[in-house]
Amino acid sequence: MTNLPTDFISKYTRLLGDEAPAFFDTFDDQVQKAYRMNPLKAHPIVSDTPDHGPVPYGQWGHFGAVSGHSVDHVTGVVYSQEPSAQFVGEVLQPQPGERVLDLAAAPGGKTTHLAAFMQQDGLLWANEIFMNRAKILSENIERMGVQNSIVSSHAPAELSAKLPQFFDKILLDAPCSGEGMFRKNPAAVAQWHQDFPQELADLQREILKEAMKMLRPGGQIVYSTCTFAPEEDEQMIAWLMQEYPEMTLLPIEKPAHTHVSDGRPAWADHDYTAGQTSESTTVDQIELAKTARLWPQVLQGEGHFVAKLQKSATAVVTDVNVKPLVPSPLSRAQEQIVTAFLSDTLVDFDLAGRTFTLFGDRLYLAPVETPDITGMKILRLGLELGTFKKNRFEPAHALALALPPKAFVQTYALDTADWAKFVHGDVIRPDVSLQKGWVVMTANGNGVGWGKFVDGQIKNFFPKGLRFVVKPNDAPLAPEEY
Repeated sequence: MTNLPTDFISKYTRLLGDEAPAFFDTFDDQVQKAYRMNPLKAHPIVSDTPDHGPVPYGQWGHFGAVSGHSVDHVTGVVYSQEPSAQFVGEVLQPQPGERVLDLAAAPGGKTTHLAAFMQQDGLLWANEIFMNRAKILSENIERMGVQNSIVSSHAPAELSAKLPQFFDKILLDAPCSGEGMFRKNPAAVAQWHQDFPQELADLQREILKEAMKMLRPGGQIVYSTCTFAPEEDEQMIAWLMQEYPEMTLLPIEKPAHTHVSDGRPAWADHDYTAGQTSESTTVDQIELAKTARLWPQVLQGEGHFVAKLQKSATAVVTDVNVKPLVPSPLSRAQEQIVTAFLSDTLVDFDLAGRTFTLFGDRLYLAPVETPDITGMKILRLGLELGTFKKNRFEPAHALALALPPKAFVQTYALDTADWAKFVHGDVIRPDVSLQKGWVVMTANGNGVGWGKFVDGQIKNFFPKGLRFVVKPNDAPLAPEEY
């Protein structure tokens, strides 16, 4: 068994009673690997990732391990995500056209899940307070081909000051004590102590206060953790409903085949869960059973807690108006350069109501309804098109991953040998006729990156930081038949 803290064992032996032996037995079990398919891709079919069957909730989850050097991973066809974590996005289920915030978003598993529901329509704002983690978040959003996401790095209070009552839906996958990840993350075990859940609960309350400021009247918020701790789960939701009477707890669907369990109303009593009393005073607060718990002893996944709430449509409306984005205008020379690039490289490119905006020399297509971002730490502003260089325009890696191959004038399908060369950064010598200029390299029917055909060869523009050596045991590419 994982070397569990004594206080942790005592706590859950007391709280779980007859269920405790089966619960503790799971810490000897292997961690279940899983992934999500990405419907935003042109050919969302796995080519070199095992499929051991569907995750029982949602339409995109499958059991199986993902290789970081696989075609499926590099092209963004799959996102490696623990199976229980996949339940969270299924509960929020944002719709195309909505404004959605993932407040504590890194590394991006839940953000990219929300993006799948939104289908590139609407505004998906992904925030991460720590800049190093925000960069990983931005990279994952790029790999998955998400076009309508803004990535920022702000404290929740900084964000709420800029975006009051702005969002239709908010996800707070809260920083937590991580008890549900003990068997896959020894570091979470090492940092746990008896008071740790309460310390995290104090932090979660502060974050929730800021999240509530950003939720519009009638909007919905999903709160989730990867912990078993009642202090961070049922007690947090009981506090939230008491503190914000305009909030209503919504039921979460739990079909029998998913083995998702109800929340535990009795655990909303802090004195009871702390062992100070033998009977709970909240056992009759049956509303809390609408929340969801995912237990490793009854399903194939780690521990999670999820709650979904809605703000009253008649809640007080703030008098602060969020101003729209004022895009940085292009110079006449830049307009000419980018117009020529789009004409030469893309087929019938559609702005779809989006606006060109410059970040230094980098050109983005900002999502519809992007607000004013003056003074904000923004890492990604929708779809990055490319960079202006001296009298030329170099396309962004993100563009090759975001659009289907048919959107480009020239593509080149990589075979197994060419794949190994391309991801290593080598020049490709094509066996087909190409015109001088930019070429999107493809694998399994999806974009991999850019090349430039010059003098009979394709110069390699696969980002240097992503390059790797294909190992002999890596799976070969299947022929592109789709």
